[in-house]
Amino acid sequence: MTAPGTAPDNDTPAGDNGTLRSNRRVRHWLAGAGITALAAVLGITLAVRSGATPACAAPPTGSTVHKGKASFYDAGRSGGTCSFPGPPANRLYVALGTSEYAGAAACGSYLDVSGPKGTVRVMVIDQCGGCTPGKIDLSDEAFARIADRAQGIAPVTYRAVVNPPLDGGLTFRMKRGASQYWFAVQVGNHGNPLRSVEAKGPAGGFRKAARQNDNYWTVEDGLGPGPYSIRVTDVYGHQATATNIRMLPKQIQRGTVSLVGAATPSSLPSAPPTPATTPSPTRAESVAPTTTVEALAGAAPLDRPHC
Repeated sequence: MTAPGTAPDNDTPAGDNGTLRSNRRVRHWLAGAGITALAAVLGITLAVRSGATPACAAPPTGSTVHKGKASFYDAGRSGGTCSFPGPPANRLYVALGTSEYAGAAACGSYLDVSGPKGTVRVMVIDQCGGCTPGKIDLSDEAFARIADRAQGIAPVTYRAVVNPPLDGGLTFRMKRGASQYWFAVQVGNHGNPLRSVEAKGPAGGFRKAARQNDNYWTVEDGLGPGPYSIRVTDVYGHQATATNIRMLPKQIQRGTVSLVGAATPSSLPSAPPTPATTPSPTRAESVAPTTTVEALAGAAPLDRPHC
């Protein structure tokens, strides 16, 4: 069982012990077309060893059913590599391998995981550095819903939950160190994987933010002192725009409208899987005033990489 959220063990830069021997055959090979192949190999090695997101990485989406194995772990009070304030209140969460974590693209989405004993709905909060494709790491509580803990590892199938019912609207959390000169925001309670986040200050148009592996979206040269408008789009084309988001690092600012629709008694499952809830703020965090969110229409799905 591999602890999630950790970098691969083989993170030593490539080439430390790979000095080429200075003989004529090697020199002749490097002088020819072989140098191109060597550069490509070294580039791939460096990417893998540095923990870079694979080119074909993408979170689980749509109706595709994945077959694999599940182990379990305890994240404690941590919100995982996704940098959430903490785990979901029901402690039903999962860590995905690098290819499905996809540089934080899976953060905040949900999976239905089925095992020998049943099915459980879990929230993606973490990256499992040692998990190969198809291998997932469930929380202790989630694993107990689908298999006997004594098994350690259980065969499972899992699929994305499209438009999961959620309690409340979008949330926004500025990163510690963010300022008018460096914009960094985390979007929460969105349900589906996000495609893009755009933001603007009082003046100027929307600017595209860059997704970081810790689940923050950044604009390197900042957007001024705020307040900000933030436009969020998920992989299925749903879009919402929040206004009056302020520069309040580490505080959770709650919206009033959900990106995918609010939970209602008729839309919630009557039996497991149980939908996870949005992580609650810790004592060190306060809840900022409610923001205004406008739901917009969207239809274009995100094309998955062709691997």
